[in-house]
Amino acid sequence: MPRMLEVSEDVRAEIGDDEAESLLAGAHAPDAYDCTSCRQPGDSLREPTSTVLFVGEETAVLAFAHARCVPSQVVPVDEQQLRGAVESISQGADAAVPAQAVVPAQVEPQPAVEVRIPEPITAPPTAPPGQPQPAVLGVTCGIVLCGDTQHAALVVEPTGPVGRPGSALGEDQFLSLLTEHGFQIVQDVNQAPARPRAGWSVLMAMGQLHAILQPSATGGSAAWWQAHQPLQVTPGWRAAAARKSEVIMYAVPAGTIGRQPREDLLRIAMDRAAAHGLLAAGMLPLAGT
Repeated sequence: MPRMLEVSEDVRAEIGDDEAESLLAGAHAPDAYDCTSCRQPGDSLREPTSTVLFVGEETAVLAFAHARCVPSQVVPVDEQQLRGAVESISQGADAAVPAQAVVPAQVEPQPAVEVRIPEPITAPPTAPPGQPQPAVLGVTCGIVLCGDTQHAALVVEPTGPVGRPGSALGEDQFLSLLTEHGFQIVQDVNQAPARPRAGWSVLMAMGQLHAILQPSATGGSAAWWQAHQPLQVTPGWRAAAARKSEVIMYAVPAGTIGRQPREDLLRIAMDRAAAHGLLAAGMLPLAGT
């Protein structure tokens, strides 16, 4: 029986026309599924359903989502993480794509909030010659109220000063590097920021936070920040991000906010940083699910 499936051109290009038509005809698509975005039950016979193809270096996994939650698309995912999902799939599942599997199971992550910052937007902090030390970011997820609207937000704070590539002056250039990419210095947290340059986005996959992407010098996007292990986010944060298909990224210099145990305390610290001109922000589109 035909399913109410949406197969984007990108997904079709990956799996081929024959497989796409088989899916639309109901050959490999399940009647019932757990939405890969909101994790709630879905029914491809009764409601519009998106096909979401997670692609690693060697593995591809086709998942399904409510069309209202996320459009049909191809989502790049770390190969090791994708293989972990494949290993958890029932051995009896039929293959929906030539590479591996049908519906990925959610992989339990290990919390991690400190990761290395790759170039070019940020650079290793000042260190003795011959001993470069990579900068490290702390990332906090929270809901931020801008006016009357709730937004999913990420607050990014390095553990130390971030200088420009090749600089040995010891000056913190973290906010300057971001404003050169279109991020804005925030004067009032109640005002939602504009988007930075095209190519920035927040990557979610299988309901978990994977990375913040930036424009690549060779075209497309590259990871600016990437979690050691995919981060679990709260259902409320995930719902807010999916509802608007965007996430606000805030950034502050090292030592400005620190780790706050509650969202109200985080907001107070953000308001204080904004009052001192130490808060930059940009509205990033949500990539993936």
